Amino acid sequence: MPGRTLLQARMLVLDYNGTLAIDGTILPGVSERLLSLAPEIEIIILTADTFGKASTNLKGIPCRLVILEGGDQQEQKAALVRELGTRNVIAIGNGVNDAKMLKDAGLGIAVIQKEGASFQAISEADIVTASIFDALDLLTNPKRIVATLRD
Repeated sequence: MPGRTLLQARMLVLDYNGTLAIDGTILPGVSERLLSLAPEIEIIILTADTFGKASTNLKGIPCRLVILEGGDQQEQKAALVRELGTRNVIAIGNGVNDAKMLKDAGLGIAVIQKEGASFQAISEADIVTASIFDALDLLTNPKRIVATLRD
């Protein structure tokens, strides 16, 4: 895309609650989309696991689950994105603690769902979508990303 660096995404970093799940329960249809993306991109899911359901809900999905420590979760998420190589990462989230990772990622996507989305996440994202389904579908339809980010 003119005016943007080439994105060679190798990793998809996702927030769990509020993004893939509501109140700790993964949304119907998310697992299927993640399964279809898994052969193409490494999936990493970040969570504080407030409800204690993430591991069970993600069983059978080829992904790396990272349970965040207490403290500055926003910085923990951003540090992981930087460690992975920002140009290699697509990040998706909705909360204040996702804002830095959305900013640092090669492509940051904020989602607005039942939990809503923080202004910080929206303002740091490259793209804002109405749902996780729309966000994940962008990855299988990259011309939509080009159309949205074109100068």
